Amino acid sequence: MSLDRYHVLLNSRSGAVRALGVTPEGLAARFERHGLDATIDGDLEGRVEDRIARAAASDAEVIVAAGGDGTVTSVAERILGTGKAIAILPLGTLNLLAKDLGVPLDIDAWFAALPGMTPKSIDVADVNGRIFLHKAVIGVLPDIAAARERIRGAGLLAKLRYLLYVFRRVARSRRFALEVITETGEKRIERVHAIGVASNAYDEAFGHFMTRQRLDTGLMTLYKVSRSSPLGFLRLAAGMLAGRWRDDPSLHIQPAHSVTIRSRKPRLQVMIDGEIESLETPLHFTIKHKALPILAPPAREAATDTEPKFAIAP
Repeated sequence: MSLDRYHVLLNSRSGAVRALGVTPEGLAARFERHGLDATIDGDLEGRVEDRIARAAASDAEVIVAAGGDGTVTSVAERILGTGKAIAILPLGTLNLLAKDLGVPLDIDAWFAALPGMTPKSIDVADVNGRIFLHKAVIGVLPDIAAARERIRGAGLLAKLRYLLYVFRRVARSRRFALEVITETGEKRIERVHAIGVASNAYDEAFGHFMTRQRLDTGLMTLYKVSRSSPLGFLRLAAGMLAGRWRDDPSLHIQPAHSVTIRSRKPRLQVMIDGEIESLETPLHFTIKHKALPILAPPAREAATDTEPKFAIAP
């Protein structure tokens, strides 16, 4: 695949963009200095859907999603099956998919690595026609994530109030019943505080928090949290950091090629790659094996920086 032309879609609302002073002009100067042919779309007024449609209709071979995980998923959804590849310029809060792929989080390192990146075909999961590249979560976590978005860019006091909200929300959460049906036809009524469906499976290793070595197994993994409390929540998070969480008594893990989740509620709040959606039930989950070409360094080295860095070109 020829990778001579890039179309960059900059999400100015992503976690790191404003904090780091990222501008369309600064990005254009960066690409030009590296001798790369790029069109920068930093339109702050246009609808995201229209901007992505323009990117998909462009003559660029690579669409660069400059933002967080939600931005990457939105771009991938539109260009899936077009023959174009996607690249991640990680400017979000967590940048989970970029870390899984070993994409540099530092801007200077990213530009240095870009010419050597090659397309890697990864799996694409789907729920009711809405794709996700990392995970979809039902339960207490979507509420916590929505509250996190409301305090983005706020001061220390707001962040302390958010931590108190998380503690209270977990403490007050109640289990709810869902019917889970796998591709074998097995049906189970699950009473859970939260259930997550991940594309592929999370690693169990020291310091690896929600990371995946494999993105192309063709399998999803269900993570069902049957009991939750503030201390249990902290124990599970600590276990994930320590690399010992699969045996947590509150967690049940199940691989599946497809799964259907039924609820008495006509709609459920679902967090899809960091974005909150209200989806009609039942929820039908499937996975497309190696359906998306995405640029990654040929040798996967861990991206250890916790925050990207950006210096505006003079």
